[in-house]
Amino acid sequence: MYQPLADILRPQTLDEVYGQEHILGKDGVLRRLVDSGNIPNMIFYGPSGTGKTTVANIIAKQTQRTLYQLNATTASTADIKNIVSQLDTFLAPNGVLLYLDEIQSFNKKQQQSLLEYIENGKITLIASTTENPYFYVFNAILSRSTVFEFKQISAEAALQAIHRAVKYLEARNGLTADPEEGALEYIAGACGGDIRKAMNALEVLFSVGVQQDGKITLTLADAKAVTQKSAMHADREGDNYYDLLSALQKSLRGSDPDAACHYLARLLEAGQMQAACRRMMVTAAEDIGLAYPMILPIVKSCVDMALMVGMPEARIPLGDAAVLMATAPKSNSGYLAMNEALADVRKGLAGDFPRHLQNVHADTYTMEREQGYLYPHDFPNHYVKQQYLPDILAGKTYYHYGPNKVEQAAKQYWDAIKGE
Repeated sequence: MYQPLADILRPQTLDEVYGQEHILGKDGVLRRLVDSGNIPNMIFYGPSGTGKTTVANIIAKQTQRTLYQLNATTASTADIKNIVSQLDTFLAPNGVLLYLDEIQSFNKKQQQSLLEYIENGKITLIASTTENPYFYVFNAILSRSTVFEFKQISAEAALQAIHRAVKYLEARNGLTADPEEGALEYIAGACGGDIRKAMNALEVLFSVGVQQDGKITLTLADAKAVTQKSAMHADREGDNYYDLLSALQKSLRGSDPDAACHYLARLLEAGQMQAACRRMMVTAAEDIGLAYPMILPIVKSCVDMALMVGMPEARIPLGDAAVLMATAPKSNSGYLAMNEALADVRKGLAGDFPRHLQNVHADTYTMEREQGYLYPHDFPNHYVKQQYLPDILAGKTYYHYGPNKVEQAAKQYWDAIKGE
């Protein structure tokens, strides 16, 4: 029976777990908890392939607890009741350690069905999720659990796991591996921090390698072929999707063209071009705005071009837009002004329209011919002072000129005309 390499080489001790030194290192909190034997209810949060299930298995082994595993995407309340029925029996003399994968797939009622048993300690819950638990796990479970974040595994840590796997495959197949320069490193980098994917890719690489004189050649070309786009995580329902969009906008806002191109490339490789286009247009208005007003039609033109030609050529206008946006002067003055105005409107600070701003057609009903409106174009410099805000907000200032060249030029112009 076939057994995946990742399962064969699954770590049996915490020392064999790669890439989670912040919680499993010598002074890591989770490491010290496991060593103490006092295991609380926990939630493991992080990307796939980072060791969440593995650590749960090691905890069960070290604490000699009966381990039950459920996947919330397929499990039901009946499955939980079946586990509960075995409490206080010879099947679970020390209580149960329940590993519930993808807990975010359980609804509120299903999650609440666990509460009584995790409170009295008969069930110790270790739940895992790839989504932010503070958004997807109900407060009743969260308040009774300790959250540990599993980080995406670095290429360096993944390479350590790959070298260990190579030694195993050499011994199993009676061959000496002869990897081309960069082949193993490519898999380590392309696995996207997912050890399971790295193991799968390496196993396929060994299967297709050329064998001769007791050696097996592992080529860089084959490594690229077997990994393909496995590193690109951008599920619209997942945290990683929104993290990528956030990283793109913050890099553009932070004037880092290199980081902006990097995150844009990741989105494009993951097939999320439209999402990248939308975020870039929003960023142009929110973070560059009035400091360089022409950025709006420029980015819109680049987006239109990208959507028209499609990938791979779309990367060219979008790359131009990203670099231009990152290197452009920044201003969020319009964004802040609109937010303040919306805040007042939502507070009910609206008030009646000043009479002179009302539609002139109202005169046919009120018979009031003179509204008192002063037509700016009849005055020097096309400006005349009059009240535009409702009385309740008269004198309120929402917009403050940004310190950039364009807005300061506008300020100087209007200060001179208004005599301010």
